[in-house]
Amino acid sequence: MAILSDYEEAQQTPTSPSSFSFNTALDPSNPLGFLDSALNFLSQESDVSPLLKEFKKRIKAEEESKKAEEKGRAEKKRREEEKKGMRVPNKDNGLDMENHSWAQTLQEVTITVPVPPGTKSRDVVCEIKKKSLKVGLRGQSPILDGELFETIKVGDCIWNLEDQKTVSVLLTKCDRMNWWKYLLKGGPEIDVQKAEPEPSRLSDLDPETRSTVEKMMFDQKQEQLGLPTSKEIENESLLKQFMAQNPNFSDENQDINFFNMNMK
Repeated sequence: MAILSDYEEAQQTPTSPSSFSFNTALDPSNPLGFLDSALNFLSQESDVSPLLKEFKKRIKAEEESKKAEEKGRAEKKRREEEKKGMRVPNKDNGLDMENHSWAQTLQEVTITVPVPPGTKSRDVVCEIKKKSLKVGLRGQSPILDGELFETIKVGDCIWNLEDQKTVSVLLTKCDRMNWWKYLLKGGPEIDVQKAEPEPSRLSDLDPETRSTVEKMMFDQKQEQLGLPTSKEIENESLLKQFMAQNPNFSDENQDINFFNMNMK
């Protein structure tokens, strides 16, 4: 553990204090706490620049993130256990089942249900609700009936009978940022980490959705390679800006460089 103390001004003026000290322990297990103390110290002895204010904001965000990460470790372990029983999605990011199949993009879910040849539209029962779906034939047990993975925009959903032998249902997602793990509650789950958007379709997405997808893909690839994520790169850039604008602080406190590793 390193100790920073007796930090003295190089030059003094009649109106400035003769000396001041900064006594704070540099604890590797809590780098953000140290940096917060250092910034509070600087703000008392000098004008607070916009960058300093922004950096303090980031520290608070990082502290909250750290707490969330600790809370999420157990959840991550649980997900890893569940992942062992997950299925690999089909080429359309869904699953092929015995009596139906489903596919998805980030915007829509498509379901196909085979029915006996010669089936008429009036024989089909298709009830689409905000959080549930029911598909079948009149007078028979439903082929699909249950709670959907996420809510849908009922007004933008449609179904039709194709060639009198296949019921096709198109569901429009409310949340267009995430993949569905399953179609109906209680059904088999897919490993969404293996879901892949079609490269040719990225250009069709709205700017916000496209930016989110590209960021997710970048971060996933960086994590697989053991490289910094977009958030970690942004933190490092902000830290370098701060150090550049406060060279004296950097020169007197070489141990601050260790944050380049711990801010990740």
